[in-house]
Amino acid sequence: QVQLVESGGGLVQPGGSLRLSCVVSGVSLDHYAIGWFRQAPGKEREGLACINDVDGTVRYAQSVKGRFTTSRGLAAKMVYLQMNNLKPEDTAVYYCATERSGSHYGCYLQSTDYDYWGQGTQVTVSS
Repeated sequence: QVQLVESGGGLVQPGGSLRLSCVVSGVSLDHYAIGWFRQAPGKEREGLACINDVDGTVRYAQSVKGRFTTSRGLAAKMVYLQMNNLKPEDTAVYYCATERSGSHYGCYLQSTDYDYWGQGTQVTVSS
């Protein structure tokens, strides 16, 4: 059974930082890509970043490039999203996701490429 659990969200002031964690069980992160997404009220789900250790691919959306970094943790089942220089428009529920079919090259920022999702963690950027 594939499960993803996000944590690390919270309230932060503009310009601050947060690190989100995603614990993944049921798939090996050596073979399956992980994507990070967010959804703000009244908006569509937005792809932010993805990572695939099959070929080392890491991709970022233009809206977060240079501010957000995704990485594998030392623990086998951990993936992180480091978020720096946060802005009020980054306020949203953040999700990690993985796919049903792994062992391919590359990763993608479309939600339709992912099959399993965590419950989300709220990030609020406000002074």
